Amino acid sequence: MEPSSSAATAAAATSSREKRKHCVPTAHETAKRLKTEQESEGVEEGPHTPRLPRISVLLNHLQHPITLNELTELLHYAALGKTGGIKQPSWCRLHHQRKVKGVNVVIVQGLTQSHFYKHYLTMRHLRTNYSSRVTFTPSSDNVASRIFGSEVPKSDDPSHSQIHNDSGLHTALLTHPVITKFGTQRRGLTAYVLTQEEMIKRHFPVKGMPGFEEFVCTDSVDCVTDSSPLYGLDCEMCLTEKGYELTRVSLVDSDGNCVLDDLVKPQNRIFNYLTKFSGITAAMLRPITTTLRDIQEKLKVVLPRDAVLVGHSLDSDLMALKLIHQHVIDTSLLYRKEFGQKFKLKVLAETVLKRQIQTEEKQGHCSIEDAVAALELAQYFIKTGPHQVVENHLEELWGYRIEEEFTDCASAPTPSHRFADILQTLGQSVAFLGKRSDVALDLSNQQWHSSDKEVLASFRRRPKCPFLSVLQFSSFSDHLKDCVPRQELQYKKVCANLRDLCVVFAGPFPVGFSEREVKRLFRCCGPVRKIKMLITTVRVHAEVEFELLEGAVLALKTLNGFHLQGQSIKVQRPVYESTLDLDLTLDALMGDTLNTSHLYAVKLKPIRETFSHFGTVERIILPAKPGKHARHAFIKFESSEGKWAALSSSEDLWKDDYIICPSLTPSHLRSWVAGTTTQSTVDAEREDEERTHMHTTCQEQEVELKMRKLDRRLRKLFRSLPDYTLSVVVLLGHTSAQGHFPGLCFMEVKKGEKSDPAVQKKGRH
Repeated sequence: MEPSSSAATAAAATSSREKRKHCVPTAHETAKRLKTEQESEGVEEGPHTPRLPRISVLLNHLQHPITLNELTELLHYAALGKTGGIKQPSWCRLHHQRKVKGVNVVIVQGLTQSHFYKHYLTMRHLRTNYSSRVTFTPSSDNVASRIFGSEVPKSDDPSHSQIHNDSGLHTALLTHPVITKFGTQRRGLTAYVLTQEEMIKRHFPVKGMPGFEEFVCTDSVDCVTDSSPLYGLDCEMCLTEKGYELTRVSLVDSDGNCVLDDLVKPQNRIFNYLTKFSGITAAMLRPITTTLRDIQEKLKVVLPRDAVLVGHSLDSDLMALKLIHQHVIDTSLLYRKEFGQKFKLKVLAETVLKRQIQTEEKQGHCSIEDAVAALELAQYFIKTGPHQVVENHLEELWGYRIEEEFTDCASAPTPSHRFADILQTLGQSVAFLGKRSDVALDLSNQQWHSSDKEVLASFRRRPKCPFLSVLQFSSFSDHLKDCVPRQELQYKKVCANLRDLCVVFAGPFPVGFSEREVKRLFRCCGPVRKIKMLITTVRVHAEVEFELLEGAVLALKTLNGFHLQGQSIKVQRPVYESTLDLDLTLDALMGDTLNTSHLYAVKLKPIRETFSHFGTVERIILPAKPGKHARHAFIKFESSEGKWAALSSSEDLWKDDYIICPSLTPSHLRSWVAGTTTQSTVDAEREDEERTHMHTTCQEQEVELKMRKLDRRLRKLFRSLPDYTLSVVVLLGHTSAQGHFPGLCFMEVKKGEKSDPAVQKKGRH
């Protein structure tokens, strides 16, 4: 691979501006088409993937700092969910929120985003165990107090009012099987459509699962809406030499009109017509020629693509039909009993619909009648809402009654909308552990400690984790207060160290070589932020500062040794104290959770679908302000295999003018250096002098030690959390008259740690 070929490409790009302008929209269209998953619910899980709770940041919010209000928006949804009338956060997605078992927030005072990346190698737990990371806007408010005292938004739906009203839901109903499963508010039909995981658990036929290879799939859309049509379905079976087989199928539309009612001739010899239940006799089936295959084809034609099938114990009907339909509602699972027991359709119809079906005077069941009953039971449940259904039929169906908790309505307390109050009303525990401060929480729920060590020890000694816990670590903030005169200088040095990562020195250049010409040459490796010409008495050099760390890496890879007007230029890293461990930092960044399947690519023509040959490309992320000449992008593969396949073919990609390297910039950063610029700057000459010659001071060693202790404590805390707890760590950042230093928010839903012997042995203690 010759560097000169890259330079030749760069030169060609410089002379073809009009052509590039014409091609730019294509790249944006490609990116737009490939990013759809992140802007909705995220990547879909396969049929064998367990539906565990997880969190992801929406693509269009990745590089936007979140505020304290947006953080509380997430906490409200994580704790209360849609059953509490809370909508998904506007900036992220918490998938399968119902399975979240608790919420833990750690507030780290005094630390900024820049501190984390300055001590990146030290913060091993934070950089490896949290899959979501986003910049946090510093707040002047007491963050812990704001979390507990934040107002939970009211829902327009009156059925949500119980989370705001102490008397809205009787405590006896909190553990009712219907309320536990579906919550209390009235929602659309999609809330009751079985998930794929539930269908597998309930033995419904599911595409891709073993045993259903010969089943026929309906032409169903991927997602249904609350306005999708409901169709009631019921089948009758007989017993043959091969088991139960279909003898009759009935389908009714959402108005109860029959759209299909056919008898079916079983393929195998019949042992028992089950006439008592099915109503089918030998005489009825004798002239029938309709086969199961015929019925399957009819159903595929009759059912709209967005149809939702409704039935009672619908899994048996679909098994008899040998049919796979993606969207179903099972009334036997709506009107739930304890311990997985089910009501009979006859009982539900009599109690809820006030209608007699399957009566003894009739010979067998009428499948049309049963299909209509199941349909109307589902429609009633959706229209009425689970809370009201339970109250309306509590004694008739579930066999007990409750007394009103407040006999005098005037004595009922004024409802509170505060987050902590609502959780405690619902029987959930809340707690604050940290230094004594003005936290909007009852004193009985607070524990004050003088050190981070005591906060952690106290939390881990608890026999049971609170549902919502907020821990405040203050040792780093205390350390910074002890050195106020040097605090701003320390912040600036941290920022300057990050800038060093993106800098290369290059030269010598020909006499008269201008800053503009240097920028034109180096921007083929990525967006250039700043050029500083270094002119000695004999030769010309330049300091090139890239927006992204990848630009500096590619410049070293492709332009070092490049021949320019008959002489070779050298590209090298500056040797600063901050860059001594750069190789370790680069290795760690390549393995960062946020970079696992990401690739950074530069092409002088617009990015096309070249990379799809190496694996499924999930999305292409173009920077907000792409360079005018070089087209650069982050390419996210569905898995890391695609990334490494592309890297192994870098020589072939080079021939097609692509320059690639593993991603090093976490997705929440617009640039490594833009976020580190402060309003007041230190004189550049003096800053360079100080950075080049100053050895690590005792104070810096102390900071490094504190960062190491902090990471170790956060790891111990994370391991002590129950599985499926949403863990949030917030580095608060810092704002002063001297500058704005953003913080950083880490988020992860803790998965099981059964595979970790050390954790199993130690447990919570």
